[in-house]
Amino acid sequence: MQLFFKRPAAILLFIALALALVARGIVPALSKVDTDFPNYFTAAKIVADGGDTDRLYDNLWFQEQMRRYQIGKASDGAFKPFPPPTALLLVPLAPFEPQNALRIVTVVGVLCLICSIILLARILSWSFVDSGGFVLLSGYAVLNALRLGQPYILVSLSCILGYYAHLKRRPLLAGICFGLFTPIKYFPVVFLVYFAFRKEWRIVLGGAIAIVIVTSVSIGVLGWKIHEDYLSSVLGNHLIAKLDMQDPFTARYQSFDSLFRRLFIFDATLNPRPLWALPPLYGIGLITTKVSIFLAAIATLIKLARSGAANTNAMSIGILGIFTLLVAPATATYHFVLLWLPVGLVMNCFFRESAPLYAYFVLGAYSLIGFFPYGHAYRFEGRGGLTVLAYPRLFLLLAIFMACVHFIWNRTEPNREARTRESPLFLDGKSLHDPG
Repeated sequence: MQLFFKRPAAILLFIALALALVARGIVPALSKVDTDFPNYFTAAKIVADGGDTDRLYDNLWFQEQMRRYQIGKASDGAFKPFPPPTALLLVPLAPFEPQNALRIVTVVGVLCLICSIILLARILSWSFVDSGGFVLLSGYAVLNALRLGQPYILVSLSCILGYYAHLKRRPLLAGICFGLFTPIKYFPVVFLVYFAFRKEWRIVLGGAIAIVIVTSVSIGVLGWKIHEDYLSSVLGNHLIAKLDMQDPFTARYQSFDSLFRRLFIFDATLNPRPLWALPPLYGIGLITTKVSIFLAAIATLIKLARSGAANTNAMSIGILGIFTLLVAPATATYHFVLLWLPVGLVMNCFFRESAPLYAYFVLGAYSLIGFFPYGHAYRFEGRGGLTVLAYPRLFLLLAIFMACVHFIWNRTEPNREARTRESPLFLDGKSLHDPG
């Protein structure tokens, strides 16, 4: 299936995006240690050197370790709110100097990026150029994931591998792929929950095995106290977007949590100009919005499951991935590499059900998320009602979600041919049907 209409234009787009990736993502990571990576690397150095891992969430102590190791800008450093297993991510690189360690992480990230493009091309029956163009249209997401040494490209690849293994009817492997990074970055757990509701227990078992192994290793290496601190004082604050050393009102971590704080909670220093200084409206607005989105997602998934369409799993996983980022308490640009699989799946479903307008609407919104000039939007932050203009990424993601919901509730009943349409993947020389 061809994603972009003109092959020469698609090739030129892919080349331009690849050059931008090299210039603004890869080269900076190879030449300078920026923010974020020092937090991961300092934690790994502490573990490798047998340091006091019980104090990882002590910001002042953690910053002192950054000064001792001479990694990054200590005043910006913090391990909180990372889950404890995150400290193990870069332990194999601990003997290296920070810049060399980041270079290795960058090379691994680029390899994972290429693997993601190849696997998505295979899953979606797109060409490598189309798949590559689609992935690189995530823009700031992939650029910042590489530049800042974030592990989200690896997490996204793990999800793509899990779905690929699911299509290849290797459920235990699929579950392991979905579960591997769940104790570190929560996003993949939503797919395991979905397969649990579908009673595909071998996938759930694989995920549980991976989660238990990673968690057990983390407890064995780091000790129980840091995990107890995480459960008692870190996780809860993270889920309501109360992040240490971060402005809780900032639009840079775009979410409904931040938006409603800006609109309804007064702070003489951080938010002197809310729309209305009515704190109860913060809770009411946030709960109403998230519950409404949740109920819409659940109702849509139920309707989709009852439709009997061949693409049920693909569309459901796509909607769930989009929903998860939409209701997340705080998202940064690099989180949106996690959209590669969900958005690719829903677009492919739109194409296969002869709804190209939906597909290109989603592609346009996804591309805008990748390249929106956010610096111009942030000028409206903290200016009363104009604050909503500072949240383009949030509303673009909401538009993608609403397009998926609208399509499911307004599409015609799939005919018999659509119910039996075959997937582009092959198993043992035979066409493999989507298990959904």
